[in-house]
Amino acid sequence: MGAPSSAEPLPAATRIGRAALRVTDREEQTAFYRQVVGLDVLSEGDRQATLGVDGTALLVLLEDESAPTRHRTETGLYHNAFRVPSRGALGDALTRVRSHWQLGGATDHRVSEALYLTDPEGNGVEIYRDFPRKEWPETDDGRVAMGNDRLDLDSLAADAAGESSAPPGTDLGHVHLEVSSLDAFRDWYVETLAFEVRATVPRATFVAAGGYHHHIGANTWHHRTAPAQSRGLSWFEIVVPTAAALDGIRERLSGRDTPVRGTDRGFAASDPDDIEVRFRAEP
Repeated sequence: MGAPSSAEPLPAATRIGRAALRVTDREEQTAFYRQVVGLDVLSEGDRQATLGVDGTALLVLLEDESAPTRHRTETGLYHNAFRVPSRGALGDALTRVRSHWQLGGATDHRVSEALYLTDPEGNGVEIYRDFPRKEWPETDDGRVAMGNDRLDLDSLAADAAGESSAPPGTDLGHVHLEVSSLDAFRDWYVETLAFEVRATVPRATFVAAGGYHHHIGANTWHHRTAPAQSRGLSWFEIVVPTAAALDGIRERLSGRDTPVRGTDRGFAASDPDDIEVRFRAEP
């Protein structure tokens, strides 16, 4: 499954935790993620709001009124992908999008069904549900064979469960980045962090732990070259199941002289495009 050559793969239970966005209008952004994506507001402060589902934080909005608009050359977020636990929940998401926003696209990826949209400040958003893992098509070398087929929206809408918000079990299934170099991305996320390459398409790579289709995607489709500095993705979080796995990541980062700084829950480091990645172990 494309295991890295220099380290044992990450534990199967590795997952994406929270993502944080630097925003200029926190009130508008909060309303979007509550009404359209279906998240609950878990806490709010003077310059920060945390949203999630069933008490679990998934998204942090960090208000910075002076943050400039992201330049077309800057790397950063392609989309945050919120995974719902059923087709009925995805149908509910489609209902919310049609009622409150505008759908940007919809795709059957053969491993998942996905809706695509853009938040008020230009950040990409995916809402998706997975097909059962046993149904995922594979390539001859054991990777996933993701596709880009038409999603039948009428069928999806007919399966809506009738709920107005995202249900328990919703999480941040993956994060997709716009990077300056796929070679540098693979060197850091695969050779150092020990994710596995699960799929490649022209100018994009998808990596994961535990055989998932992807926890992190990266593309160079828009030829971005400058480090991420403006509004948009501030950081995202990788969660591992044990303290030993967390120590292993720290050791591998230390081995390549990557500066590590402490956070309230673990530690953080910057990837080759200066995107902050936070690491913590499950409590």
